[in-house]
Amino acid sequence: MMRTFFLILIGGSYGLLAAAGVFTVLVAVGLVPRFAGKTHTAGHVLLYEEMVIFGTLTGCVLSIFSRYCQLGAWLQQNFPNQLSLLYGFGTIIQAVFGLFSGMFIGCLALAIAEMLDSIPILSRRISFRHGLGLAVVSMAVGKLCGSLIYFWTELHRTA
Repeated sequence: MMRTFFLILIGGSYGLLAAAGVFTVLVAVGLVPRFAGKTHTAGHVLLYEEMVIFGTLTGCVLSIFSRYCQLGAWLQQNFPNQLSLLYGFGTIIQAVFGLFSGMFIGCLALAIAEMLDSIPILSRRISFRHGLGLAVVSMAVGKLCGSLIYFWTELHRTA
């Protein structure tokens, strides 16, 4: 019982940390206000932010409880004669999802690229002239070590 409690606590904590990292990146690059500014819909910024949170939470739930979220298998069992219509509808939904996902990823990549342009300006303002290359290499080595641990311990096979 106690072990299960600690596993739930640790898993929830790691999930919150990962979600906080995603939201931090989105806030740091200013993606939501940029979308609102470009579309001239600044009055709906709170709705945009809520939809980002809702989408992230929905993705988390679907990835954790994937066994219970298989709508296609349920439809195939209960409506086998209408599958051609469902396949066509699914293809349309995938195309729309792919279009919006591609637009979001493209905007995120451009926003991150603009944020990277600000690193030299920040380093000059805070007089951080020596060691900037070492800081970047340290971040890359940390990412490499994390990836090696992830694949060495075969954490990718536990899902």
